[in-house]
Amino acid sequence: MSEPASGSTLGLEGRTALVTGATRGLGLAIARKLCACGCDVVLNYGHSEEDAHSALRSLAGLKGSATAVRADLRDPEAMPRLLESVRQRHGRLDVLVHNAATWTPMPALAADRDALHTDVATALDPLVTAAGLLPGLMGGNGRVIAVSSTGAHQVVPGYVSLGVAKAALESLVRYLAVDLSPHGIAVNAVSTAKLDKGAGTVNERAVAALAARTPAGRLTTPSDLADVVALLCTDEAGWLRGQVVTADGGLGLRV
Repeated sequence: MSEPASGSTLGLEGRTALVTGATRGLGLAIARKLCACGCDVVLNYGHSEEDAHSALRSLAGLKGSATAVRADLRDPEAMPRLLESVRQRHGRLDVLVHNAATWTPMPALAADRDALHTDVATALDPLVTAAGLLPGLMGGNGRVIAVSSTGAHQVVPGYVSLGVAKAALESLVRYLAVDLSPHGIAVNAVSTAKLDKGAGTVNERAVAALAARTPAGRLTTPSDLADVVALLCTDEAGWLRGQVVTADGGLGLRV
């Protein structure tokens, strides 16, 4: 996982960040990057206490601090409680990264309606619920970053529920960017294609084929995307509003 060079915090030191779905995979990589930049990071998780303890151990010794708060974001009351816990502990929130997602593989012609609705709700509801609370919690330099996927615009087999969810999430980002801008809050999204998660990456043949097509020579790793999230948190990125920043090593440029 990449970390800032010694002494480099991108200007984020001392900021409070909340990352949803943060105790493993991409969410943990984002939490690690922000913690290495000196942020006080709140790791939200839904279920596994073991994952939460492991995540906190892995972040020990970094420049910032890390705490874990359990909240199942499928519960409509979870996000307000989560934000209130951040207020009580830190007094404010500077960065909200919405990474939590659910995915139920299914074909478009035999979609599971209930599961599809759950996947869409998991993508949208936390931000919808949080939006009205953020002006009172963030100062005049807040950042909201949603994690999307190129599956929002490209057809991936079995991905219909999450593809629809991410497409709706990107639309929500644009609406929130307009309505939260007067409060000094910049809302954007990051997106990528299939991630190389190392030993946990499935379908090695497909991974190798995609890596060969990527102009940068390999697939995106979680730490690559975490780097982009951190850049969007900086003061210098404040004029970006409602954008979807795709970090895929150029893979999307290939026909």
